Amino acid sequence: MCKDCGCSITDKHSNNHHEHHHKNPTLEDKKTVEVITKILDQNDRQAESNRKHFDRYGILAVNLMSSPGAGKTTLLEKTIETLSDQLKIGVIEGDLETNRDAERIKSKGAPAYQITTGQACHLDAFMVHEGIHHLPLESLDIVFVENVGNLVCPASYDIGTHINVVLLSVPEGDDKPAKYPVMFRSADLLLITKVDLLPYFDFDMEKAIREARNLNPKIDIIQISTKTDEGIDKWISYLKIKSSLRSLV
Repeated sequence: MCKDCGCSITDKHSNNHHEHHHKNPTLEDKKTVEVITKILDQNDRQAESNRKHFDRYGILAVNLMSSPGAGKTTLLEKTIETLSDQLKIGVIEGDLETNRDAERIKSKGAPAYQITTGQACHLDAFMVHEGIHHLPLESLDIVFVENVGNLVCPASYDIGTHINVVLLSVPEGDDKPAKYPVMFRSADLLLITKVDLLPYFDFDMEKAIREARNLNPKIDIIQISTKTDEGIDKWISYLKIKSSLRSLV
């Protein structure tokens, strides 16, 4: 994770991002530990400021996390299509390169802002703060932050959202909660996606759910497919409930 490997240190701190292979500088160098601790503390303060900004407008902010290809952008497209006449959605997109995902979101009629992180394998609170100021918050009900595809680093960074949603797709395998426990412990909701592919993959649904709940007994879980619309109604209901609660704050 970033707090261990030091990848949160941008080029202004180091030009050797992730070039170590055998040594972990955060465990061996006191100065590196101090730098990373300072970065994380600053990030947490900015995250709280982001949350207050969303609260000021009664917006529900949702952090979407998953490995690459789990279906985050496709889920957002389906969500925008389904909720367009009920709730106004904005999206902050995070990727290492390209603005393709933001363009997909805009084509569905929702405002979107693309953040390209370059080398960083996650979004942080400062990046999200930049995105906030490129969205029409006064006219939005929900802001999704689509984090960089990665089951490790994003779980360690508070970006100022209200809920964390983790996607796990059937093709990835049912062992991911056990292999990436920090991500699943941080989740408020687990979406098991692409369930229409269950007949074609050796995916044990009961095992995946059991291991996720062993890590996080309070986690909500929805099985979902954007192809067949299975579970979409439950996902939409979840968002409506959470959004209505934020509007009352």
